[in-house]
Amino acid sequence: MIFEKVAALIAEQFNMDADSITMDTSFADDLNADSVDIVDLSMALEEEFDIEELEEEDLSSISTVGDLVRFLQNKLD
Repeated sequence: MIFEKVAALIAEQFNMDADSITMDTSFADDLNADSVDIVDLSMALEEEFDIEELEEEDLSSISTVGDLVRFLQNKLD
């Protein structure tokens, strides 16, 4: 459930097919995401999952979609 929502948000932001996103998709290597992309994505995640603002240190430890999904699972428990 979380993965599907995250994949949909990433697909929309990076203009790609959600089916091509996996837990191993790297933000830097596969998506060529820069810091602006990450900030935009974090704002979309905050809105989608109704969570508080994501801190920069939280985001710095996230390098793959799987890392992000696990982070969100912990945040939402």
